[in-house]
Amino acid sequence: MKNTLVLAFLLSAFAAQAQYLPGDPIADKAEAIEQKVIGWRHHIHENPELSNREFKTAEYVADHLRSLGIETKTGVAHTGVVGILKGGKPGPVVALRADMDGLPVVERVNIPFASKVKSTYLGSEVGVMHACGHDTHVAMLMGAAEILAGMKDQLKGTVVFLFQPAEEGAPPGEEGGAALMVKEGALDNPKVDVVFGLHINSGTEVGKIRYKPGGTMAAVNSYTLKIHGKQTHGSTPWTGIDPITIAAQIIQGFQMIIARQTELTKEPAVISVGKITGGVRSNIIPEEVELIGTIRTLDKEMQADIHRRMQLTASNIAEAWGATIDLTIDEGYPVTYNDPGLTAKMLPTLERTLGKENVILGKAITGAEDFSFFAEKVPGLFLFLGGMPKGQDPNTAAPHHTPDFYIEDSSMKYGVEVLCNLTLDYMGK
Repeated sequence: MKNTLVLAFLLSAFAAQAQYLPGDPIADKAEAIEQKVIGWRHHIHENPELSNREFKTAEYVADHLRSLGIETKTGVAHTGVVGILKGGKPGPVVALRADMDGLPVVERVNIPFASKVKSTYLGSEVGVMHACGHDTHVAMLMGAAEILAGMKDQLKGTVVFLFQPAEEGAPPGEEGGAALMVKEGALDNPKVDVVFGLHINSGTEVGKIRYKPGGTMAAVNSYTLKIHGKQTHGSTPWTGIDPITIAAQIIQGFQMIIARQTELTKEPAVISVGKITGGVRSNIIPEEVELIGTIRTLDKEMQADIHRRMQLTASNIAEAWGATIDLTIDEGYPVTYNDPGLTAKMLPTLERTLGKENVILGKAITGAEDFSFFAEKVPGLFLFLGGMPKGQDPNTAAPHHTPDFYIEDSSMKYGVEVLCNLTLDYMGK
């Protein structure tokens, strides 16, 4: 009995080491197409397109999927592309998602494939840059599609490739993004059982991946607050109702909601004011001031409570001055929620693919992601893949959405492996 236990332990230890040795079929396949994936990324990075305007990117993706024999739908949610790969054996339907849009940012990174693209955003000429890594997401999913299409006969189920536009938000007056893809039935035909997504991260080292069960990225709601006062001369403020001073008190009140009325040991929350508009002259107290900003929460009950308290705080402060307010809060994005059961089920896959020491249990992020709309409809798992050069101090890495944002090409091979292994292992389980 003792010898049997020792043998079992040795075999287990050998298996744990063997999984990182050459010969892993998915790792070998990812290695074989790495330069192609890098080339796709460079092309997309050099030719970025803004939200709901990803026409050339969509065409590039669709041509690739068709070349692999994958059933391809275009024009989904304006510019989205959906690929459907039916395996040779029955099984679940697994969706893999990548977002395609760039940002109105002028690139400052000194790389040969830097973007020089200009476009128009909200009536102004802007530079366009993949300043959040969506170019890598598209290239990695194109790579996963190539590998999985080559294994079609072995697949125990169906893969749905979701190439999504407008993750950064559709232009004013337009619908877009994951919400519109869901609305148009991207998860319905075939009916998706589970959805996986990756986001590259400029502050996490190449070869590592971060995950968190439950709420992993915040719900975000934009709000507009209009404060209606009474205009008067700046020399006699007592003859009017000053909405600027009221706005200052309301801003402070909003911060007290977070600092003194919100259970921050449960989940973090943030209320930000992004813009204040009011007044035309130095000697006129205006009639109206407008505030716009965002609310970020990781718990639905906390979200509802904060929204209620904002209305109460703004109304009561305004009433004390004799002013009135109009507060509107949009529907925004829901919490990006990683199904705990699914996360636990797929954790061994991540550890086998990247090594246990490289799979990191992370903290929640107060940024938002519209992958949340997919994960609200079916169980989802959203992961953060390292894109920072090895050995770099994360504190020196340029944040996302900035001109200096940078991602190492070598990171994408790992993303391709993760996407393929999540798909195959889920089908196997």
